Amino acid sequence: DLYCYFPSQKTQVKDLLITQHGYEESAAHLVIEKFYLKLENGHPNSSMERDVDKERTLLFELAIQETNGSKPDKGLAAECYFLWKNTRLNHIHIPDEVKAMLRKLRQSYKLLLLTNGSSAVQREKINVCQCEQYFDVIVVGGEQREQKPASSIFQECFRLLEVKPGACVMIGDDLKTDIKGGVNAGVTATIWINNNNLKPDRDSAMPDYTVKSVLEVKDILENIKDKV
Repeated sequence: DLYCYFPSQKTQVKDLLITQHGYEESAAHLVIEKFYLKLENGHPNSSMERDVDKERTLLFELAIQETNGSKPDKGLAAECYFLWKNTRLNHIHIPDEVKAMLRKLRQSYKLLLLTNGSSAVQREKINVCQCEQYFDVIVVGGEQREQKPASSIFQECFRLLEVKPGACVMIGDDLKTDIKGGVNAGVTATIWINNNNLKPDRDSAMPDYTVKSVLEVKDILENIKDKV
């Protein structure tokens, strides 16, 4: 909900495969679906300190090979991956209304951006969106010993902000990492951004507040502040 993407990266790669490499539409679609499935599952040999570009090019290579039943095509895989990556980076942004809210909040609160993922991937997005303008501290899970929901990364955030857990509110869109991590770390409240109207699992950590948009957070923070 903080970052905003456009779905054009799938379309760009699909058009490349169809118009320049003679793929049928169904085959091009299958390549993309296989790539996203592999991306979601992660590469079995991935690690914190890895070459993400090389790894994700390999995912495209495997997706193409599985679709065609042919020999690996490293050149086409690289062409697809870098088109996908550059299209995403060209379209990712923080909406203007969210920027305005962050500027306003920063006048009254310390803001920390905590994100899971590899350093290379997350830092690219952070730099493109110029997140340093809107947050006092930025912590990337791939640069730490453990990622959300581990307690250690939350303790590091408290240390960097020079605050105690009870002075913090955790805001996030993932119950398993953001909300669970915040609850276990002892923050004063958690806010779940549920813009897809998801239903929590029975075993999920339960947030103190649920909103459909990050823009609703400001009023809730004021409410929490009045109660503390």
